[in-house]
This record gives sequence, C-alpha cells and structure tokens, in this order.
Amino acid sequence: MKKLIPLAFFAGLVLFGDWLAGVCLAVLAFAWVMLPAEEGPPVLALAMTMQWVSVTIGLFYNLVTGRTLDAIIRADYRYMVLLGLGCIVAMIVGLAIGRRVIERMRPAQGLRPAHALTFKTLLLVYVGFTAFLSLIRITDYDLGGLAMAVVALSYLRLGLVYLIFRRMVVRGEYHYLAALLAVEVVLGVSGFYAGFREPLVMAALAFLEHFDRRKLQHWLTVGTLGVVMVTLGIMWIGIRVEYRSRFEDTRFSDNRSQRIDMLRDSLNRWMAQSNQDFWINIDAFVDRMWTIYYPALAVDRVPSMLPHTDGKLMADTLRFTFEPRIFFPDKPYLTSDSQMVRKYSGMMVAGEESNTEIAFGYAAESYLDYGVPGMFVPSLIWGLFIGIAIALVFREYHHRDMAISVVTVIGWVSLYLFERSWAKTIGYGGSLLIYAGGLCYVLDRLWFEKFKNLYVGGSLDVDAEEGTPAAPGLPFQPHHIK
Repeated sequence: MKKLIPLAFFAGLVLFGDWLAGVCLAVLAFAWVMLPAEEGPPVLALAMTMQWVSVTIGLFYNLVTGRTLDAIIRADYRYMVLLGLGCIVAMIVGLAIGRRVIERMRPAQGLRPAHALTFKTLLLVYVGFTAFLSLIRITDYDLGGLAMAVVALSYLRLGLVYLIFRRMVVRGEYHYLAALLAVEVVLGVSGFYAGFREPLVMAALAFLEHFDRRKLQHWLTVGTLGVVMVTLGIMWIGIRVEYRSRFEDTRFSDNRSQRIDMLRDSLNRWMAQSNQDFWINIDAFVDRMWTIYYPALAVDRVPSMLPHTDGKLMADTLRFTFEPRIFFPDKPYLTSDSQMVRKYSGMMVAGEESNTEIAFGYAAESYLDYGVPGMFVPSLIWGLFIGIAIALVFREYHHRDMAISVVTVIGWVSLYLFERSWAKTIGYGGSLLIYAGGLCYVLDRLWFEKFKNLYVGGSLDVDAEEGTPAAPGLPFQPHHIK
C-alpha cells in the first residue's frame, strides 16, 4: 500500500504536468495508507479527504478546465496550498500515532456484542430523536449553558442515521435506504444552511464499510453518491441567495412546506439557465469549496505588514473552550470570524450584519500565531488527541454498533472542515466526546450489564434478524452481504 504514495506523485506529475498536482495526489494517497479502518467505515480517511478537497480543488479545476478563480489571480495560491497540505499531513500523522498508542495497550477483554438495539427499536429511537430535536427548534427555547449539549446530541442523531443506513446496506434494502436518504436530504436542504451533505456522507460511509473493490456495483454506488453531492452543491450555490433572503419573513422560515415549494421553483429556474450561467455556478461552487483565498492573502500580509500573534489566538481559544458555558454563564460569545478575516486579509468580507460568517480556518490561525513551521504543531496535537479518543471508544465500548456510530460522528464532525476555526474545531470535538460519547458510554455499560447473561448464553451474540457476525470485518475487503 505504501507504494501508492510515490505512484500518486508521478501520476499527478505525468497527467497534469505540474509537480504541485503530484504532491497533492501523494498527500491523498498518504491519508488512505496511514488511516485504514480497523473496524467500521474509513471515516478518518474520508474526513481528511474532505480537507484535502478544500485545499486542492481549485488547483485541479484550473488545470483541467483552464478557468481562473480569485485565489489564482490575486494571491500566491500555490504556497497556501502547500501550507494547507502540510497541516493535513501533520494531522494525519497525529491520528495514526494516537491510534497506535492505544492499540499497543493490552487488548480489551470480554464479550463484544454486534448490536445494542434491534432494527425496529433503532428506527423508533431515530423517529423519537428527530421529533425531540425538531420540537426544540420550533419552540426556540433558550437553553443557555445546555445549548452546546443539544448541538452535540443533534450530531448523535446523525450517528443513528448512519446505523440505519448500515443495517440497510447489510440487509440489501437499498430501496428503503434511498427513500430515507431522500427524506434526510430534503430535511437538510430546506434549512438555512446546506444540511444535505451529512446524510449523503453517512450513506457513503455505510457503503464503504462493506466496500468490495472487485465489485463494479460498489464503485457505481459510491460514485453516484459523490455525483449527487456535487450536483446538489452546485444547485445550492445557484439558488441560496434568493432562498435565504426569504428567511427574514417568519411565516416563511417557520413553514417547511413553503420552503420546499420555493426550493422546487428555484430549482426549476436554475435548470432552465444558459450554459454560461451554469459555468458561472460551477466557478462559484469551486470558489466556495476552495477555502485558501483569504488565508493566502493573510500569508502575504503577515509578517510583512502585520506581526504574528505569538500564540494569542490559540490561548484565547483554549481559555474559551475550557470554560463551559454551563458553569460560566457570563462567558462572552465568540466574535465573528469575519472580523479576523477583515483585519488580516485586508478584504471587507460579509459578516454578522448580513447573518454571514467567513472563516479563516485552523491553518490560517496557526500561521498567524506561529508562522512556519510552528503552524503544523497544533494540527499534529489535535490529530493525536482525536486518534487516542477514537481508539479508546473502540476499546472501551462493548457494543460494536454503538462504538462505530460514535466514532463515525466524532471522527467526521471534528476533522472534515479545513475552514473551521480552532475554537469551533476544539469546541465541537470536545462537546461530542463529552456529551455524545459520554452518554453512549453510560448507555453501553448499562445495556451490557442488563443483558450480560443473554450474551454469555449466546442468544444475543448474533442478530438473527440480519445474520451479521459479532465482529465486523475490515473495510475494502470482500464481504458477503446477506
């Protein structure tokens, strides 16, 4: 597998005639070589791939189509791509080392049941969880210090969605999976933000967990999900301005059916646009995904025009993170990331006044704090922390489906966004570990103790409803889906 890394470099050099393209492909291969999934789906490799896309998509778009973007015209984008790749490599190394540290410990002993809940119970919990979170959003109740806990639990619902997709893949119920995925996409796209991405990613991970590289059907399924995600992204870029402008009307924002009707009308108009407008939408989509423009401008200005912050940004982040609002209700809220972008990039970007936030991302913040090469150290440490945390979840949880769902959500949410600030990256990751991981750990222990005798007797060791073994096999290996 390690041979893939130099092969990827030479493939990029030959195909695109650009050494930087070769480096980009080598880093992508490095992610998948260093972060294989020992159990469950390859969520760590996929999350780092998403970061890789955010750093490199504009480069490859320009090489393939010849179309230019703002970052190419107005900034030293190649240097920023290299810095972004450096942060990704550091995080990958940290994740690999963190997992290795726990794997070297004495293996966990005892029974490891495959499933904590039957499929029917899982569906009931999913419906109840969805209804509960919808009720909180509708009532708009001020949760104060518990707000972050509710956010973490909303991501735990994403774990339930993944478990349902996972069971449907194993059972071969692809029509039901498609129906549930369509419902989740509609629920996601009819909000203010683009919430359709997460259910598509969960579906892709469910297929990747049982991926057999020798089966064309598996390649077509995963490829189709990727095409759908990109297509929806381009459509969203084309209609979001008009759609979001209606949210100022509470009768519209509180009525999902009106929002869905408007989305349908907007999509019909989008489909009827000219080829030139379509390419403009694609340019805008790539420009939105390629999150290196403002960081590249900041690198040009620091330290030549503005000094490095010498760790102040990270110190403020850690101080904010380790003062939970539930214990410090008077803690001030984070200032808009747009303020930092305006100061260090010299661009008057949209901000709170337009209900928008433009983020630098963790890599740019690290550069402002420490410069090169110190900016790579926080990424290494964060990867090490998440790697250890995920390996501990796999080690300490009894029920494998519960462990896999928690790791899938924590691994994805805490790692996939290159453009997220350190405050939000650490905040989301820590909250998920404490609230979602902690709650599931307690439930796992209680459930195991309650049914321990049945597990010992073997009656619950295999879910007879699905015929799946207690220990899931490695991904990217031949699986017999029953």
